[in-house]
Amino acid sequence: MTPEAAGHLEKARHCLTRARVILAAEVPDVAAREAYLAAFHAAQALIAERTGKAAKTHKGVHVQFARLTRQEPRVDLQLRQFLPQSYDIKSIADYGLGSSDDVPVAQAVAAIETAARFVECIGDLLA
Repeated sequence: MTPEAAGHLEKARHCLTRARVILAAEVPDVAAREAYLAAFHAAQALIAERTGKAAKTHKGVHVQFARLTRQEPRVDLQLRQFLPQSYDIKSIADYGLGSSDDVPVAQAVAAIETAARFVECIGDLLA
């Protein structure tokens, strides 16, 4: 594994740990955002390893990841869809106003669980 890919994977694991700590502190919107960032950095690890390049935007990461995993049977559909779906949660956490934009605890828990599977899957692919 390249140093860049390893660095992204380490950052992904760090974000996942923070997501769990923040959820325990009962801040689900920030915990869900950290879950997205964990998957984002894991996707960056795969992109760096497979292409030798870095995507420059969130959308670029989403597109590159989808392209690289389209025919990869070890990455299931739920994981392939997680980045764009969880980006919406990140946007709510970053820009939402008022209680109607709060991320429910159950949604944050699901995001963290899926992000954990995502990071583990990418780690296995790169091992």
